[in-house]
Amino acid sequence: MEHSISVIIPTLNEAWNLETTLNSIGSDALEVIVSDGGSHDKTTEVAGKWGAKTLQGRAGKATQMNTAASSAQGDILLFLHGDTKLPSGYSRAITDILSRPKVVGGDFRLGINGDGLGLRLIEIGANIRSVLFSTPYGDQAIFIKRDLFLEIGGYTDIPIMEDFDLIRRLRQHGNVKTAKESVCTSNRRWSKHGVLKTTAWNWIIVGAWSLGVNPIRLATWYTD
Repeated sequence: MEHSISVIIPTLNEAWNLETTLNSIGSDALEVIVSDGGSHDKTTEVAGKWGAKTLQGRAGKATQMNTAASSAQGDILLFLHGDTKLPSGYSRAITDILSRPKVVGGDFRLGINGDGLGLRLIEIGANIRSVLFSTPYGDQAIFIKRDLFLEIGGYTDIPIMEDFDLIRRLRQHGNVKTAKESVCTSNRRWSKHGVLKTTAWNWIIVGAWSLGVNPIRLATWYTD
């Protein structure tokens, strides 16, 4: 069975990266929806020139992605960050994974743009986590059938950890698998704050969330 894919990109001041991200989508998707949270740069202009459908609304990735999903026409939703490039053949990989028995969602391996041992170690750690424990981050381009996404209520409207929360609920319905192909995401967070500091904060936040710390409180700890 042939599937149609709606690519959903939540943005906030992503003009610098967005064109590269959009170009990686190519013509394999049924539609591309850029759900903007009030950018002050040329994000929406870049999206419009490329041919993406643009929605404007309240800032917050969960809210932005839910808004776009509610108007999406494809039977598969692919959630893509505005600074992340899809791999060649992404649509075939998605169709293959979602056609497997008991599989309800998936993601791609993490690749980070940039050189250095620290970034390679982060990639390795992230890919071990997602492959062995089915806990991908949002920058790994999570995909799910639209009907199931709506059935489980979409993303919970929280300011942080919305990706882990979605995956946790999704796993109650079946398996989440990671494709062998890798996305390529910007290294800006690690470049801005340093590999060690960024990684340590990520671990602290994930650990605190797992222990039940309120995501609203966690958002005050997080540095993008």
